[in-house]
Amino acid sequence: MTAPEQQRPITIAILAMGGEGGGVLAEWIVDLAEHAGYIAQMTSVPGVAQRTGATNYYVELFPKTGAKSNMRAPVLGLTPVAGDVDIVIASELMEAARAVQRGLVTPDRTTFIVSTNRVYAMTEKIALADGRVDSAALLEACRTAAKRLIHGDMAQLSEATGSVISAVLFGALAGSKALPMQRTAFEAAIHRGGVGVKQSLAAFAAGHAAAESGPAPAQAPAPQVARLSPALAPLYAETDAYAEPARTMIRAGIVKLADYQDAAYAREYLDKLRPVAEAERKHGNGSGALLAETARELALGMSYEDTVRVAELKIRPDRFARVREEVQAADGQILEIAEFLHPRVQEIADTLPAGLGNWLLNTGWARRFVERFTTKGRVVKTSTVRGFLMLFVVASMKGMRRRSLRFSHEHKFLNDWLATILRTAATDYTLAAEIAMIRTLVKGYSDTHERGRARYETIVQMLPQIASGPAPAATLAKLRKAALADDTGAALDAAIKELRPLAQAAE
Repeated sequence: MTAPEQQRPITIAILAMGGEGGGVLAEWIVDLAEHAGYIAQMTSVPGVAQRTGATNYYVELFPKTGAKSNMRAPVLGLTPVAGDVDIVIASELMEAARAVQRGLVTPDRTTFIVSTNRVYAMTEKIALADGRVDSAALLEACRTAAKRLIHGDMAQLSEATGSVISAVLFGALAGSKALPMQRTAFEAAIHRGGVGVKQSLAAFAAGHAAAESGPAPAQAPAPQVARLSPALAPLYAETDAYAEPARTMIRAGIVKLADYQDAAYAREYLDKLRPVAEAERKHGNGSGALLAETARELALGMSYEDTVRVAELKIRPDRFARVREEVQAADGQILEIAEFLHPRVQEIADTLPAGLGNWLLNTGWARRFVERFTTKGRVVKTSTVRGFLMLFVVASMKGMRRRSLRFSHEHKFLNDWLATILRTAATDYTLAAEIAMIRTLVKGYSDTHERGRARYETIVQMLPQIASGPAPAATLAKLRKAALADDTGAALDAAIKELRPLAQAAE
């Protein structure tokens, strides 16, 4: 006679980031289980998600009837064990991927409830190129790892219902039927919580419906129609002469540069592009790549980040509104915004008229005097009158930008870059398009900008060698990708060392 099979607990892991109500979700589950005749235990382990505080919650449920029939009282676990988790709930797609990586999700056991929204990790944000992990690949990994996958943009549903994502995930858990409780029991747990009941129930219903019906089909975003000022309308009309994809890029550049400076600046942008458009017409291969890439990079180069731009963006009304929305500040609630600023002498000189800026940089006593005030960063509270006015004064220097030291340096750099593109296009169109793309190395401000400029100059000095070698466009593309691979320059140095022996062998 065989011994009766021991019952096992229902195991649930919840991975959530700070402010998403992961603890509330776990408490709802515990309350739900205890009122349904289960022994319930919850533990939490705080961690770091490289975006905001992350906490892993672990819940085990054991039926009281099973506890009585077992030979020994159940001992519930304190932490999830790889390969032994029945339900995993993740409030964000990267957190879901972390659960898969840890082995918490298995194809023989796990119901996986995933919100597909993304909160980008720090490593994704600081990458020199596009460092975002492919969301489709993450979701496919989740699908492969799980026995059953329930997914959708739960964050969007929470925003639509005015609640937090935990309530939507609780609804998705109910809709999954992974727990043996009825929907009314889940809703009763929310009522017993007693906080934000109305909004939580609305979010719960949205999550329940999403779990039952599956994710809504992806819809293409509605095309954004630029609201043009009368000054920009004629400039926009000129772009009708260009084919796609250049037309879209140029129109975006016009709007960006008019916002950055004024309509006359956008006109300068079109004037600088006209010779490139002519080169595209004469030497192009039909792809339009040269004009499109040059249009994109030129707009970015002409809208470089300086102290004036930083100040202007930090005091815009839409930024204050966005911050209030992100922290979910209630109407009438006081919100304090503190900005950390650390301008260097170089950046201060760059903002001044060219002659005065050069004098400051080259005059020892003046430079040392200013450095006394720039050795430490400053915290400016833009939510106060004083802090707002400080940045307002800096932003009001926008009208002086064309006479500034930084403006003269940046436009000399851009003009040299454009001249190199035009010279190369006459003999090698594909290489010219790659030269257009390497300007992407120069971005940001302060040390980041200087490092990018140095790498750009290093690669440009090698252009004669690259152009005389085999597959010059591919070689330049390889160096560009190496320069964007890390912030130390090690990958670029290795790529250059690899290139030099090949060039010597060709000679």
